Amino acid sequence: MKKLYFIRHGLSPGNIDGVWSGTIDTPLSPLGKKQAKLAGQKAKKLKIDYIISSPLSRAIDTAKIVAKQIGYPADNIHINELFIERHFGELEGKAWSPDLNLDGITDIETVDTLLERARLALEYVKTLKEENILIVSHGSFGRALRSNITGEKFHNHKPPKEALLPNAEVIRWL
Repeated sequence: MKKLYFIRHGLSPGNIDGVWSGTIDTPLSPLGKKQAKLAGQKAKKLKIDYIISSPLSRAIDTAKIVAKQIGYPADNIHINELFIERHFGELEGKAWSPDLNLDGITDIETVDTLLERARLALEYVKTLKEENILIVSHGSFGRALRSNITGEKFHNHKPPKEALLPNAEVIRWL
């Protein structure tokens, strides 16, 4: 039976600065690198045999650090555009606000599009022959993926605290 694990990238400068990073390519912060290393140490026992990463550097770098910790070849990390963070349009690079209603923001990836992309990503994962799969991605995409797996409601704005995904924590969904 296939096991699916998820890690949101380690802390980035965008997280620290409280901005909408979305598809802006930001690196990991020094703390984010430490978080990724700890996540990798915790993942050693999971027997990961396939790692998929978002193409953004904060996810790729997290995946590489985790791969090193678990003895997985970094050149076997599979980069896939389906797993990229939600595009937040005109909000990207601007201060994050929990009270902002995202409906109707210019050029933002719609919830329906995000959920459909997450569904396609999950379908892709199901086609893999490997059994212990790790996805390294982002908060909004991860919540959309989780919604597709569990049927949990996707909160477009003001997600409750318990719905948020912490940085660099290994979570099993299947």
